[in-house]
Amino acid sequence: MKPATVKKWHTAAFRLYWRWKSRPGRPEITAELQALIRRLSSENPLWGAQRIRQQLDMLGYDPPCADTVLKYMVKPRQPRKPSTTWLPFLRNHLDVSWAIDFFTVSTLAFDTLYVFVVLEHGRRTVRHFAVAAQPSMSWVVQQLREATPYGVQPRYLLRDNDGNYGHGVRAFLNSSGIEEVRTAYRSPWQNPYVEKFGGTLRRELLDHVIVLNERHLVRLLAEFIEPYYHTDRPHQGLDRDTPVSHAKPPEFTGPTRLVATPVLGGPHHTYQRDAA
Repeated sequence: MKPATVKKWHTAAFRLYWRWKSRPGRPEITAELQALIRRLSSENPLWGAQRIRQQLDMLGYDPPCADTVLKYMVKPRQPRKPSTTWLPFLRNHLDVSWAIDFFTVSTLAFDTLYVFVVLEHGRRTVRHFAVAAQPSMSWVVQQLREATPYGVQPRYLLRDNDGNYGHGVRAFLNSSGIEEVRTAYRSPWQNPYVEKFGGTLRRELLDHVIVLNERHLVRLLAEFIEPYYHTDRPHQGLDRDTPVSHAKPPEFTGPTRLVATPVLGGPHHTYQRDAA
């Protein structure tokens, strides 16, 4: 055995010893704590490592240091300035925000009509609607004027990037003191309340009738929205209340009867409970 061989063995052993001694000093945190850190960072995009560490301490965990928390936080693919997501924004501004959108309807003669809707978020109330065969920017501005009489207007107005709006809508909103909130392209989920109303309109009305012309469509929408959607159709987001809130029904001591009134010829009914 040569001395060089012994030296080679010693050097290899020292490397193994140093690698063991230089292992990370912080102990590995549990899988449960790792998952909790990821959940907190995912559900709260504005929270930093120190804020998550404080929350873990409040929940009774032994929190690791901020660097370890940062290691397990969910990191966006394209880091940008922290910002709240669309859903919390909408929830925080329900009572001061409206939304506008267009829906298309085909007639018996295969013509296309455009339904313009202005929806109030707070009570899911349809503030205004109109129908046109060829809506223009000036037509949209006029509809917004009719939807926002003096003293009645939102703080925020959500809209998509439809070409019918143009620069005139932005100028009108700025002059009225209304802040325009535009959704991203091809992102209808960022304007969910008015999009959901459009789905309700199709499922509960338009899928069951053949629209003859513009006048016929206006009549159908008026009959669907005012006596039914606003006053008799409960909403899960309103704790099963209607957009136009009802007073508590009276208590009946004797026998009662249920009076049904058809809406739109029968697809829906409104009900009233009366004493027999």
